[in-house]
Amino acid sequence: MRKLMLGVVALVAMTGAAMADDLIGDWRTAPDDNGNTGLIRITQCGASLCGTLIQAFDPSGAQMQSPNVGRQIIWDTNPTGTAGEYRGMLYSPDRDREYRSRLQRTGNGVSVSGCVMGGAVCREGGTWQRVN
Repeated sequence: MRKLMLGVVALVAMTGAAMADDLIGDWRTAPDDNGNTGLIRITQCGASLCGTLIQAFDPSGAQMQSPNVGRQIIWDTNPTGTAGEYRGMLYSPDRDREYRSRLQRTGNGVSVSGCVMGGAVCREGGTWQRVN
């Protein structure tokens, strides 16, 4: 019985890791309130996923300087077990706020939304597109 339970635990852990791999990579964000976009690199961070802003772009698409480049934008993000859905935390540079996030895979994109702790303020972050 113990071997069976260990096997089930290992299978569940591997399934979660395989689902999380689907989000690993570089993603171009939807335009923010200022029309700026960013390139977020999502990687495995321990048992969860995290994402760092690696480039920022102005509304014309030109690369720009940003104090947020190098900043972790998503963290503590994990698959929920529902097809393509992830939950975690997200920082929105244009509003300088942290949100409880929901990321939902949609084809070659990921739909991003979140609510401020307590749920009083929620917003849609648009759809990010896979770059690689």
